[in-house]
Amino acid sequence: MDYFNAFWFGGLVCALIQILLDKTKLMVLLVCSGALLSAVGIYRPLVDFAGAGASVPLIGFGHVLWEGMKKAIEEDGILGLFTGGFTACAAGVSSALIFSYLASLFFRPKMKK
Repeated sequence: MDYFNAFWFGGLVCALIQILLDKTKLMVLLVCSGALLSAVGIYRPLVDFAGAGASVPLIGFGHVLWEGMKKAIEEDGILGLFTGGFTACAAGVSSALIFSYLASLFFRPKMKK
């Protein structure tokens, strides 16, 4: 049932996000809304319910940043405001950079026109 919930919820989120991007072109709105929904306590229950269906889309990146900042502020005080987001998302961002570089070695990357 976990896979099913991740599939339908992730598909719904991605479809709504695609409509939003087609209408507004504001990708930064996704990260900010994920952080805002986490701050008011709405996004954590969705991640608990849908797992990767809620955490993999770009709105989940805002959630990760918020959770990292919240944890770091509790541990390190105000300095955690500046370090928590970077610590929380470091593995995901690093793996995206490494795998995209490896893919560029096997395929011919082109600039978008």
